[in-house]
Amino acid sequence: MACNNCSTGTQDGVPKGCNNNGSCGTGSCNKLTVFDWLSNMSLPQGQEPFDCVEVRFKNGRKDFYRNTEKLTLSIGDIVATEASPGHDVGIVSLAGELVKIQMKKKNVDKDGELPKIYRKASQKDIDIWSDARNREEPVRMRAREIAISLNLEMKISDVEFQGDASKATFYYTANDRVDFRQLIKDFAREFSIRIEMKQVGFRQEAARLGGIGSCGRELCCSTWLTDFRSVNTSAARYQQLSLNPQKLAGQCGKLKCCLNYELDTYLDALKEFPDLDTKLYTEKGNANCQKVDIFKELMWFSYENQPAHWHVLSVAKVKEILALNKQHKKIAAIEDFAIEDTKEIEKNFQNAVGQDSLTRFDRPKSKSKSRSKNSRNQNSGKGQSQGKNTPTLEKNPNQVKNQNQDKPKNTDKNQNTKSNKPKKKRKPTNPKNAPKKD
Repeated sequence: MACNNCSTGTQDGVPKGCNNNGSCGTGSCNKLTVFDWLSNMSLPQGQEPFDCVEVRFKNGRKDFYRNTEKLTLSIGDIVATEASPGHDVGIVSLAGELVKIQMKKKNVDKDGELPKIYRKASQKDIDIWSDARNREEPVRMRAREIAISLNLEMKISDVEFQGDASKATFYYTANDRVDFRQLIKDFAREFSIRIEMKQVGFRQEAARLGGIGSCGRELCCSTWLTDFRSVNTSAARYQQLSLNPQKLAGQCGKLKCCLNYELDTYLDALKEFPDLDTKLYTEKGNANCQKVDIFKELMWFSYENQPAHWHVLSVAKVKEILALNKQHKKIAAIEDFAIEDTKEIEKNFQNAVGQDSLTRFDRPKSKSKSRSKNSRNQNSGKGQSQGKNTPTLEKNPNQVKNQNQDKPKNTDKNQNTKSNKPKKKRKPTNPKNAPKKD
């Protein structure tokens, strides 16, 4: 979903681009955006519009502000908001009656004290805000160098300047508590600005920075996910996933949030299954469960003395066997209740090219011949074009060699047949049978 300015061209299909570099005013191509489906509807007569708006800042950070001046605000307007100290600059991301629903969702009291909106941002405010945004990247790189020089076990992930460039917030992640008192002094001396340190979790860091997941889509935490629930390895175990930390971990280094998406469905399906640690007692021996297929309702069992041979049983058959075992009865063998796979895959190897004969890839490789033998065959083939009585390749190569020896050697350099003579690359192996020179 993109705004009108970011849509593609009608002919070439190339994106136009709004050239706002992450501060798109329409709000449609931003992270964690909300669609205002009440924008085309007018309020009833006598009802005043809601006096609170939602303002978005860098990397999807949002907050609610009260419009005390009763300004006419719409989505995409740049406003100057109250901050401590000074003022901040943000973009209105939602206005109207939907703000009430968002405040209720985020447990914000609509009648409580909220920061206010001062005014719509002037051109001077926008220029100062743009210059402050351009300073963030070099400041972040220099701040990392200072933190490394102090041997602090922390990572400065992002820097956010206030709209009036009077304060800078440094977001960092750390496993343990960090004493950064000396770090703040060095930052204040280096950047000459008010410093605020804010620690965020690894999931919040990935949400702020964004990225592409292993599924090929944008990260859920940076697009639509707002609440971060705890994810355990039991979620992967219930879904019969391999406990490989490299595959189960996301960009943040923690377990993927998507492991909880289908967990409730798997838990509901597992309620119909018997316990995976149950044993089936038979006259042939005890059988243990090795594997389950949740949605097909199948279970694989193997005897304790034959762990390599698995037998497939349905959940209904397993419950029937367990009912007999509770009555202190043993079945003869689990093979009597196993599901036999009668369907066999037919090995029908068809030619993908669509030809009945063998292709050049199906033919066996011929033995390689020596270069000298190939050169003789090529030279003898050239001699066939000179006359009808010349020897063919079908004859014995020894006979061809003797016939060539009986012919007199042509010493005329001006004749055209000289170019057709074979060039001798090697000396003859038998010098006694070689023709003598004149």
